[in-house]
Amino acid sequence: VQLQAFGGGLVQAGGSLKLSCTAAGKIFRIDGMGWYRQAPGKEGEFVAALTNAGSTNYADSVKGRFTISRGNAKNTVHLQMNSLRSDDTAVYYCNADRPVYEENDNPVAVRELWGRGTQVTVSS
Repeated sequence: VQLQAFGGGLVQAGGSLKLSCTAAGKIFRIDGMGWYRQAPGKEGEFVAALTNAGSTNYADSVKGRFTISRGNAKNTVHLQMNSLRSDDTAVYYCNADRPVYEENDNPVAVRELWGRGTQVTVSS
């Protein structure tokens, strides 16, 4: 099972980007998916999360600017980022919460899975 995140890039301040993340593999269940980010020289921080029930949660710094949503494909989540600022520059990581998946013909349950990051750079 892998999480694949894409959609990062270089954008001017005030612009928009849309990130996407897909969990690939034989997955039985994921309780939720979300995004975290890590800026250079800083600790990682929570950005947004979406539960299976449809509840969303956002960091205060992105409320009103970012929107997390479920994709049409199964186990896919998007992060629409508008009004980007220079302090949004970071590597963005996708996270799957409490996934249950098949590995070597056996069910596996873990606390969380992480994908490789995608770089978002906002120029001022």
